[in-house]
Amino acid sequence: MKRQIMPYLQQWLHKPQRKPLIMRGARQVGKTWLVRHLAELEGKQLIELNIEREPRSKSFFNTNDPKLILQNIGHYFGIKIHPEKVILFLDEIQVAPELLAVLRWFSEEMPELPVIAAGSLLDFVLASHSFSMPVGRISYVHVEPLSFEEFLGAMQQEGLVDFLRQYSIGAKASAPTQVPTIIHDQLMRYVREYIFVGGLPSAVACWADTKLLVHVHETQHDLLSTYRDDFAKYRGRLTPERVEDIWHAVPKMLGKPWKYSHINPDVQSSSLKQALHLLTLAKICHPVYACPADGLPLAAGARERIFKVLFLDIGLVSTALGFSLPGQIEVNAFSLINEGGLAEQFVGQGLRTSFPFYVEPALYYWCREKSGSSAEVDYLLQHGTDIIPIEVKAGTTGQMRSLHLLMALRGWPRAVRFNADYPSMTTVTATTHDKNNHQYQLLSLPFYFIGQLSRLLDEQ
Repeated sequence: MKRQIMPYLQQWLHKPQRKPLIMRGARQVGKTWLVRHLAELEGKQLIELNIEREPRSKSFFNTNDPKLILQNIGHYFGIKIHPEKVILFLDEIQVAPELLAVLRWFSEEMPELPVIAAGSLLDFVLASHSFSMPVGRISYVHVEPLSFEEFLGAMQQEGLVDFLRQYSIGAKASAPTQVPTIIHDQLMRYVREYIFVGGLPSAVACWADTKLLVHVHETQHDLLSTYRDDFAKYRGRLTPERVEDIWHAVPKMLGKPWKYSHINPDVQSSSLKQALHLLTLAKICHPVYACPADGLPLAAGARERIFKVLFLDIGLVSTALGFSLPGQIEVNAFSLINEGGLAEQFVGQGLRTSFPFYVEPALYYWCREKSGSSAEVDYLLQHGTDIIPIEVKAGTTGQMRSLHLLMALRGWPRAVRFNADYPSMTTVTATTHDKNNHQYQLLSLPFYFIGQLSRLLDEQ
């Protein structure tokens, strides 16, 4: 599989002022494979230490002398280690988080040695560590499931990927370049496949090899079981039952404002809040916070008590809801549940993969809670110095009263809609309650352009 993060990792490897790199991301998103593939592509010898599999390997780092550490590792493996010819990979480092503090000595005294650390549940450590982190001496990179375009590449559809990347809105703002019907239908079919298969590498590989949803379904159940097995590691922080409550609630509440009372009315909201926090640290859940959208940065106005929640991967959502069954690949999956909840998951997951790899993704939406006139716009995107509201519609049509209201209130020049229809650009007139009219440009894009949104906004 071609991962879009790989050129970034190669660039890091060749930086003259390279720092040790910490890879963050949920279990099974491909962190270990990326490091191994990086070493293969670059012709580097990989020195891989899995701290969970061999806990005694942490004793290599009882000293702060990088030269002695490498010497001892070389003695153990029976090899001569040349720092500039190897990559030192510390996998499952969350088992011995104190090793993160040692990374500063590699940064200061042996910068010629590329060092990468990774681990599942690593963010538990980073959220509450009792050791001195090497601030300013390490770099972070965030790994997400495969994007839709990466999924196309895994399906050997590089031609469609090239089409998406070369598509231009066109010179006439009122008439974007038309997508041929045969290509539109083909891309929408892959969108539906992505809904059921998702972007976790093992599920994608299974689908590419077999084209049998029943095998993908089995793989995804194994993945779900793997995540649930991790619940035992949360003990001491919270009872596993509360984590189970959140685990089962998230797929069912996609696209809906989060209400703890709807999850388990017999449990205090504080314990459910803590459980959601733990699953967020594990990168299984991703809150989308409400924001007044009255200025940048969006995070400054985020309302932490009002939010929605996305799951790690849309394929796992489909399986958790029981929709990954043979024959359902032909139906419009977006209309199956939650009135478009899967559509919001698709777009939100795509937006997360659009962030620079060194930035931790964070999503926001707009809502107005007013008796008798509540309103909500699915996502807010910071694009340069602009705020771009994004509306998501499961089908090809749908009313957008909330979007019109927001645009009239803020006076912004443009907005985006994702749906299943062809691209279009229209001038919309929105009216405020005091009868003032505001015109804005609405860029409507089919779901398969989610990875090209930033470029198309620049072009617009």
